[in-house]
Amino acid sequence: MRRRERGVALLEVLVALMILSASGLALTGLVGAGLGEERDARPREHTLAAEDRLLIALTLLTRPELDLRLGRHPLGEFLVDIERPERTLYRVALRQAATPQVEDVVTVVYRPEAADAP
Repeated sequence: MRRRERGVALLEVLVALMILSASGLALTGLVGAGLGEERDARPREHTLAAEDRLLIALTLLTRPELDLRLGRHPLGEFLVDIERPERTLYRVALRQAATPQVEDVVTVVYRPEAADAP
């Protein structure tokens, strides 16, 4: 191999190593960002699990129990909103006390009137 060809081959190897190292750094950055997002999502996931358990408990309440809880009331770290938009429907919403303007979870529960009940 002539001296000039060896220089070109060395240059090609250096360019290939630069491309490989740049893509490796980009991949490392993406993995780091993904791990950071996963770490940040954990507290929110725990909060949603707690809200889900509370919402399930509230949907099991009877019509008289729901009537007693109409309005907005604090319950632990959450605010519970229970409204009755129609005679047989109850709207149940949960908010975090830290951000009361945002409803995290909402459901509507049907409870028949006493005359409608089987």
